[in-house]
Amino acid sequence: MSYNRFIALGDSMTEGMQDEKIKGKYRGWADRVADAMADSYQNFTYANLAVRGKKVGQVLSEQVPIAIGLVDGATTLISFHAGANDVIRPKYDPVKTFQEYNQAVRELVKSGATVMLFCVLEDSGAKTRGAKIWKERFETFNENVRKMASEVGAILLDPNQESSWRHPGFIHEDRLHLNSLGHYRVAQAVLARLNLVYDQNWRTPLPPPAELPFVKEMRTNLRWLILYGIPWAIRRVRGRSSGDGRSPKYPAPIAWKS
Repeated sequence: MSYNRFIALGDSMTEGMQDEKIKGKYRGWADRVADAMADSYQNFTYANLAVRGKKVGQVLSEQVPIAIGLVDGATTLISFHAGANDVIRPKYDPVKTFQEYNQAVRELVKSGATVMLFCVLEDSGAKTRGAKIWKERFETFNENVRKMASEVGAILLDPNQESSWRHPGFIHEDRLHLNSLGHYRVAQAVLARLNLVYDQNWRTPLPPPAELPFVKEMRTNLRWLILYGIPWAIRRVRGRSSGDGRSPKYPAPIAWKS
């Protein structure tokens, strides 16, 4: 399949948070995929509607209608990666989340575009209490994603099938987002699935993580608490999101050259 347009939907994962910045914008796996697609397809255009902090219902109401209006048949590829921000909330409602997720997928498929879905990594290798809780929730969430992908015939990327992903070396120090290496590897996995040029070593496992001395581990935890943990908790108490007031970095299809 050849694609003349790539539209990326979702939250911080697809916006590219914690990857390197180019001209003030996070690069991210989707931009990296667009680089390769632009090299492979003529007259290729790319839009990225993803905004950090968005929940599934917000992606459904704010991004899906715009994406549908930009579809140019099956040669348009739409990636849909949302749900993590719902799952990690204290008041997570799986029934509501699944309903909104499934509605979004079905609407995207009806547009005639080729749709690509993602399971969420259930086990990053982190040993925190929060990571254990999220793992259990994500296992159920992913069951629904797999079911939808099978139902509508979507392309499915499932990192849980690759043991090499279970390593904290792909996670940024905020303990939530991918780092640059993580975004790079996601891009390579997507390119491999699309039968485009990719790094054939992308599955190479990282060395086992080094154990930190107790004092250094405590300092690391304190740094995380000050820089990330407390600000996140304050936003939750105030009912605010990191994406409030933000716009997509590429809200309309643009000619894309790597």
